[in-house]
Amino acid sequence: MNRMQLQLVGGYRLTTAEILYHLPDHPRLLQSFVWQELDIAPRFPVLRRFLDFWTHNLDGKLHSVKVAQAPLLVPSRLSHAQVSFSLH
Repeated sequence: MNRMQLQLVGGYRLTTAEILYHLPDHPRLLQSFVWQELDIAPRFPVLRRFLDFWTHNLDGKLHSVKVAQAPLLVPSRLSHAQVSFSLH
């Protein structure tokens, strides 16, 4: 299935996760990683597979994960910036 079919038929939605993890060399410091993919709420199987891969293969211990999900279809919003650039 293509991405549109996954959304319309499969129930997938654009999902964004902010992952905070401890730096391996400096465990008191946290680093942020943003992950984005189509996934299904509330179980989030794609995100869970990624986090499982992370815990088994990467050194940075997970601290927390915040998840947000976009609605099925939304109209695009365009706005004009009040800026003008000149190329010389």
